[in-house]
Order: sequence, then C-alpha cells, then structure tokens
Amino acid sequence: MKVKDIFDMLQGNSLELINMDIDKDSKVNFVARSSENNGVTAKVRPLADVEPFPLGSITVALSGSVLSSFVQDKPFYTGFHVMVLLPKMNMRLEEKLFYCHCIKQNAYRYGYGRQANTTLKNIELPALPDWLKVFTIDYSPITTKIQRRDLPIDTAKWTKFRLSNLFQADRGKRLTKENRIDGDTPLATAGFANEGIACAIANEEMKVYRDVPTIDMFCNCFYRGYEFVCDDNILVLNPLFNGANQFNMLFLATVINADKYRYAYGRQYRQKDFREHVVQLPADENGEPDWKFMENYVKSLPYSDRI
Repeated sequence: MKVKDIFDMLQGNSLELINMDIDKDSKVNFVARSSENNGVTAKVRPLADVEPFPLGSITVALSGSVLSSFVQDKPFYTGFHVMVLLPKMNMRLEEKLFYCHCIKQNAYRYGYGRQANTTLKNIELPALPDWLKVFTIDYSPITTKIQRRDLPIDTAKWTKFRLSNLFQADRGKRLTKENRIDGDTPLATAGFANEGIACAIANEEMKVYRDVPTIDMFCNCFYRGYEFVCDDNILVLNPLFNGANQFNMLFLATVINADKYRYAYGRQYRQKDFREHVVQLPADENGEPDWKFMENYVKSLPYSDRI
C-alpha cells in the first residue's frame, strides 16, 4: 500500500512563524521542517480565522529535514512544505508511530536538495506486522530519586592518557549480511542509531562480549552492558585495569565521542588510530585515571539510578 491509500493528505498552513504571536502558555504548537522536538519550533497564539490541525495528526517535512515524520500531541499550525496525514481508519498511536518510522526510512532518496512534495503520496508502506497489533507502549513517567550534586570538573587539570595503555582492543569478526543467522544475540556494527545494533543473530563462530565499551569505524563509542557480538567494523575495549563499571565507562565513552569530529569526511577509525588515540581524563594523586571520581560523577546525575 502507498501513503495515499492509508492517509488523507492535507497541505499544511504555510504560515510564517515571524508573523505569529509566540505564547509559551499556548496549547497550540507551530510545526516546521525540523527533525528535532517533533518538528515543534514554538507555541503560538491561535488565529481567529484559521483552525489548528487536530492532535493525533502526523506531520511530514517535504523539504529541509525531508520526511521527518511525527505524531503531534497537541493542536498545531504548520510552516511551509509540511504535509499533514490523517488516517483513513481508526489507528492507535503505536501504529501511527510505526508508519512515521517507515516514512522516515525513505529519506535517503531525497538527498541533494530533492523535495517530497509530489512523491510522498506514492511511497510504499508495509502492512502492519502481527506483533504491532497487540503491542502497547508504556507511557508511565520516568522518575529518579537522585538529587543533582554539583561535582566540580576542571578539565584544565585533567591528564592525557593513551587508550592503548588502558585497554586491549579486539577487532570483531567479519560477517556479511548474507551469512547472518537469525537468533537472539545482538550484532553490533558501525552506526550511531540504536547504538549500532543491526539485528540479532545466532552465528556460533562469533565471540560473545559483555560489559565493555566499543568503538566503531566512525569513532562512535558505546558502553554495552549486555551480551553482544560484533563485526569487523567494531573494536572491543577490554580494560587492563581493575574497577571498570558501567558508570565510569559511560563517562569514558562521552570523552571518546568528543573526538568523533576527527573522523569525518570518510576517515575511518581503525586499530592504528586506537593505538595513537590520546584522551584527557581526571587523574588521582598517583597520576592514574581517577575511575572512582568518574563513577561518582555519573552517579550524581539525575536518572543515573535508571541506568
């Protein structure tokens, strides 16, 4: 089925935010062609002669952040080049979110300034999978018992350390898509989305890791506190010291990710880069990385008890 078969497609308002009255207490949103914050860029005062679109509608950016698709949770107006989709049949929120994801997966077709004004209606959408028909999202608010404590960070006093002196790096095993066997163990590969987890496999020749950080070919660093396998685009960092845990490794991953800009424009992060990679970290009185401070710092942050 195509988008036009499942949704009624309405052109947005094509309003300009500069001509709207901003009102932070308003219950009406202004949706533009952004990929952030559900496309919402402001709260605006309702117009006397223009009825807002209803909550529960889907907005799709036709240019800018092309095919950024969101379910709107409040009435809204739109800026230029935003399409509004209204389901032709009763549709649960979980199903709308599924279709938003499917539409977004076509964004790669619209590089180099292409717009989706005339082609959105013909994008092919899959049938709803059986599991989604009974799946529900838990919208219970996430709470934390942690009251933020300000632990001072003075990066000017941090010390430089070579990663290869702190970790032994294992390279993952090459595995093509054709040779993947469906299973239950997450497969980590290069990429930022979903922490690079491509699928779950059952290939017995793959080594299983757990509770270690990884760095991919783009210098994306993640701490993985679960069992996983990885392909040859991943370096697994095995600590050469005692005291590594999820908290100080999350601290370290944040520091490593700050170096991602060095690997833009096609440069790849490989084992030779790992051997030369120097990071700055808090140090203890002996000049060693202060893993305990890093642990305590992460634990002091709100919601750290939900990690």
